[in-house]
Amino acid sequence: MRICFVSRRYWPAVSGMSAYAENLLRALTAAGHEVTLVSQYRGDRQGRAVYGGGPPPPERVPRGVRLVALESLGEQAVADGRPADFEADVAALRDAVAGLHAREPLDVLHAQYGYPPGLAVLEASDRLGVPAVVSIQGGDGHWVGTCCATHRAAVRRVLRDAPALLIGSASFAAEVAARHRVPVERFTVVPGATDTELFRPRPGRRPGAVGDPPALLYHGRIDVRKGVLDLLEAVRLLLAGGGRLRLLVSGTGPDLDRLTHRARRADLAGAVEVLGPTGYHDAPAVYRRGDVFVSPTWAEGFSNTILEAMACGLPVVSTGVVGVVDCVRDGVNGLLAPPRDPGALAGTIRRMLDDAPLRHRLARTALEQVRSRWSWPVAAGRIGAAYEEVRATWSPKARPGRAPDPDGGAGGPAVDLSCRFRRDPHLL
Repeated sequence: MRICFVSRRYWPAVSGMSAYAENLLRALTAAGHEVTLVSQYRGDRQGRAVYGGGPPPPERVPRGVRLVALESLGEQAVADGRPADFEADVAALRDAVAGLHAREPLDVLHAQYGYPPGLAVLEASDRLGVPAVVSIQGGDGHWVGTCCATHRAAVRRVLRDAPALLIGSASFAAEVAARHRVPVERFTVVPGATDTELFRPRPGRRPGAVGDPPALLYHGRIDVRKGVLDLLEAVRLLLAGGGRLRLLVSGTGPDLDRLTHRARRADLAGAVEVLGPTGYHDAPAVYRRGDVFVSPTWAEGFSNTILEAMACGLPVVSTGVVGVVDCVRDGVNGLLAPPRDPGALAGTIRRMLDDAPLRHRLARTALEQVRSRWSWPVAAGRIGAAYEEVRATWSPKARPGRAPDPDGGAGGPAVDLSCRFRRDPHLL
């Protein structure tokens, strides 16, 4: 099967979706498919600084995958003080896919994000008569379409008309369906996955063991919406109450400078170490430095870092939000606190640290579950089955009717240049 995989973020962009894409591409080529990766990237200084950017390095593209790198020139308009031109980037992606198909016909198009790549792939599917699969990620459901009528119409068009929709969790599917008025049956749930060969417990260490003092670990995107600043406040409360602990923070993102500044405050007593960006293949060593993994996120599509931590034998503290509750069950394989509540988060962390039998049981259960439910062979098989199904059942004549969009008429609304993501497109 000839597959064109279209992504908005790939290495060196530091993101769980970069790791997800690399693992999926490797699994697809191992299964005998011919794969082309079309990836956008930020080439400007601002884009590189806030997210990581630049063209995908060939050494990070799995062997046998053809690479087409497209600079996000429309998004980069912000570097010149202009609103981001997402429409230009959609057109560039669509035309790149069409050019590939003209040279060698494609069998399936797969967009990793609903917007902008999902819209580009849908337009390419219409033009070329090739079935498309769109994966809906966290930002697609939590942020896109909550900002302006333009993006609401765009994401609803993808959700309504894409031949197949994949999503990481049932709770996230329910949220997106309700927000954008599409039947939840439109989604095929394919949970996240991790490389359980790369991410493994430290040799000789019992899952759930802690050091003296215990080390909390946050590894992921440094973004206020991931709850990382809530975690700093929770650590401050624990230290103020006489607790002894350390916090390691690994990652990069738009709020890295803000976090670094706050971590230097005297009331954190030098207990916080900010590690900065960590490469994917260096991440296992970072997990081995932690004792308890904390992900105080406000919302997820599905959390790959939680799965990585589980695979490394770390007990997990997270929040009872969409995209987390599908893999972390409170008191079964982790502990959950309410989101955006540093006091409750501090109490949950204290419970994990103080109750050794509970901690060992949670870590052991999580390790067993991630190996059986959320490993890459399982996920890749489900995605391959989705490709086969859409090829067997889809035809241009069988597609849903293109009714006028209730939010903007048949042609959609005029571009809203006041959208907050036109100013800060990296947050989309």
